[in-house]
Amino acid sequence: MKGSAVNHTYGSAPSGIMEAPEVVLADATLFSKRALRLRELVQQVPALDEFLEFMARLSQAQHQVLSEREPAWRPAPDAFDAALLHGMPPLGHRALRRDMDWQADLLAILDALELHVGERQRPLLKALREMPADERNALAEDVLEARPGSETTRGLMPLAAAALQVSWLRLVLALPKPPAKPGEEARALCPCCGSLPVASVIHNDRQRSGVRYLHCSLCATEWHLERVKCSGCNSGKLAYLTLDDEKGKPFLPVQAEACSDCHSYLKLAQRELHGRADPVADDLASLALDLLLAEQGEYERNGYNPLLIFGD
Repeated sequence: MKGSAVNHTYGSAPSGIMEAPEVVLADATLFSKRALRLRELVQQVPALDEFLEFMARLSQAQHQVLSEREPAWRPAPDAFDAALLHGMPPLGHRALRRDMDWQADLLAILDALELHVGERQRPLLKALREMPADERNALAEDVLEARPGSETTRGLMPLAAAALQVSWLRLVLALPKPPAKPGEEARALCPCCGSLPVASVIHNDRQRSGVRYLHCSLCATEWHLERVKCSGCNSGKLAYLTLDDEKGKPFLPVQAEACSDCHSYLKLAQRELHGRADPVADDLASLALDLLLAEQGEYERNGYNPLLIFGD
């Protein structure tokens, strides 16, 4: 692992006619693109190939369910107008969780996975199918509140999280416009659903080239946060830590953005280095970086990836 003090000379966002948007909603291709990236990472990170292959299949199952399943409940067309007008998260997970048809999405994901998983994963699918609805809801509560759950249920939480992501992205697709960027006091909470970010991403497309966005762990909304700013405490005292290959080059287009003030870190996916880098997929593939930082004990992770649940 390599770390260095930050000394950026670039600005935090482009200026001029092509001003970068402050909040960007995900589109219906999110899960299929993530599955493609995960399949690339299977080849690149052989130590995690079985895990990443399963996650690729899970992402593809999410895409299938999002594309094909019609939910039992949809909000009224004007349901989010008041929240959008007053700068409140229109898809706040605490307000909506009881209305969501997420368990049907979960069962549809399990159906999509049934013929494409190995023997290690089959007990997880079986346990979720046989679990009473109230216990599944308890799983969802842990996921939505970013709690680690119990040792007995932790292995089931990523599958529950995958279904919740589908349910919330479906609502995102129904929004008439993005919400406003959150205020300073809520800079690290998704302006759309109020969840924590999984990581941040620096884009390479024309309108957002070089701009950093936090990426929501639940609904995949992205919102602008200045570069060289800690998402946890807003400090600028950052170091960027990487896993390097035998030639001394970054192994993956991922850095841990580590703050010496609050001693936390958030992963940073760099599309400048790889155009398909994905904040969720590349976070999963760079698990070794988390393990190394945990061993050193100086920084605690402040991002939340519900597909990768860490214990206490």
